[in-house]
Amino acid sequence: MTTFVAVHGAWSAGWAWHKMHALFAAGGHRLITPTCTGLGERSHLVSPQVDLNLHIEDIIRVFESENLQDVVLIGHSYGGMVVTGVADRVSAHIRKLVYVDALLPFNGECALDVLPESHKAGIMRDVHENGHGWLISASQMPPDTPEEDRQLAIGRRIAQPFRTFSTPVHLTGRGAAIPTTYIYCTHVNAFDSFGLSASRARGKEAWQYIEMAASHNPHITVPHELARLLFSIALN
Repeated sequence: MTTFVAVHGAWSAGWAWHKMHALFAAGGHRLITPTCTGLGERSHLVSPQVDLNLHIEDIIRVFESENLQDVVLIGHSYGGMVVTGVADRVSAHIRKLVYVDALLPFNGECALDVLPESHKAGIMRDVHENGHGWLISASQMPPDTPEEDRQLAIGRRIAQPFRTFSTPVHLTGRGAAIPTTYIYCTHVNAFDSFGLSASRARGKEAWQYIEMAASHNPHITVPHELARLLFSIALN
């Protein structure tokens, strides 16, 4: 049995991976899908102080409380920022690191630094016009809304604290030795929000780079295909 920990994207929560749990159980694996502070079932904890560092700490506490070892750590979308920080802090507990159409920051960068300028500009406008200076409304999600995703997400995708996007990640390099895979979903949205991250991943000789013919949320739209791919990555 392999233990997988999947960190969700912005405006989302652990619920977004609900289709995957039965598939992992059927494969004899364990899937943990924690929700970061201020989102999903933890939305009652939202505040202007919620930032990337808190979300990194959220996942590290999962490792500690569950006594997790030999984990395959997955970051989807904004979750790439989170797992980058987590991998730097608890590298000894991680067997493999997987980015699923996710942001891939360099040391000292925040999420805004890794997004296209057009997407970044829209977020900044939204924070000031609709978010009281500290929230990013779910309207700023990448425009990737296949019917399966739209139906699942009605009333569930909520505003994201702005500091999660503006706080830089600080790295020591301890996570650099973890075997890492980047999965780039090729049915890109209008912004191609993850093109830069995919390009960075392609440039890393030691990494595995995979292109998947899927939309931005393969755990929702093509769960069986994603599960098979993740199992293969974990076992090879």
